[in-house]
Amino acid sequence: MIVVKLGGSLYNTPELRAWLNILDEVANQQPIIIVPGGGPFANQVRDAQQLHQFDDSHAHHMAILAMAQFGLLIKGIIPNCQMFYFPTDKLVTTPKGLSVWLPNKSLLSQAEIMHSWTITSDSLALWLANKLNTEQLILVKRNYLNNNRSITELSKLGVVDTSFQHLFSQTSVPSQIVDAQDHQHFSERLADNTDSILFL
Repeated sequence: MIVVKLGGSLYNTPELRAWLNILDEVANQQPIIIVPGGGPFANQVRDAQQLHQFDDSHAHHMAILAMAQFGLLIKGIIPNCQMFYFPTDKLVTTPKGLSVWLPNKSLLSQAEIMHSWTITSDSLALWLANKLNTEQLILVKRNYLNNNRSITELSKLGVVDTSFQHLFSQTSVPSQIVDAQDHQHFSERLADNTDSILFL
């Protein structure tokens, strides 16, 4: 089982459907759980917080719901995609085929997840992959050039959120970042991801 985080920046691009189609195909051989980014829904939360000046804890809760909205959009595009509510739904057996994670308020009680913008869907995807003990985490990003940068550098550049490095140091889940336009080579990357694994 692998976790694939689809960045919210794919929302209005042809790459979104391309990735969903290839993930749906690959999931016939290996279970895949999609973690949706927040996309325009999370941007609305940021705008609302700036306008109304409420605290980060409430914004964090709203951002989680923004991810769930994007997840429901994904479910609408790929109807056979299963909805996965973790930790509300306990993982008794490995989900088969393609699933999409719909995070909800149950995340708010997880001690290791701070209620702030330092944790976004990147860190939440890593948290989920670690909790489920998956074989791999793949973060799909737009305009990502693999220059073998460290996680510290990636965090400073804003490629991953600022909490990702700390969470990564506490997990053994192999992780890699893939450019959104590289969907055609996704199967090959699953077979050999040596050059893309993130190291501290």
